[in-house]
Amino acid sequence: MNRYTERAESVVSGTYEERLAKISEIICDILELEEDEVTETSLFKEDHGADSLRAIEILAALEKQFGIVIDQSELSRMVHLKGVYEVVAESAGW
Repeated sequence: MNRYTERAESVVSGTYEERLAKISEIICDILELEEDEVTETSLFKEDHGADSLRAIEILAALEKQFGIVIDQSELSRMVHLKGVYEVVAESAGW
């Protein structure tokens, strides 16, 4: 088991805060940021220097963590933590 799947079941059935924290952890790991640097509305590209490759890495990690499939067309909504959470929640049926 890797660090993304260790607590998968508890996160999937967890609260909004637990799910958001896990999503934030994945994003911060990929973007090489501290968790306090990312807010729900800070923009990955403009505020944190993320590129399209990082966006694809985030999408793939979220799919693996939550056992979901996210259409790449959703990347346009995944510009900040809040948008990512909404896309993941819709895909996971939360």
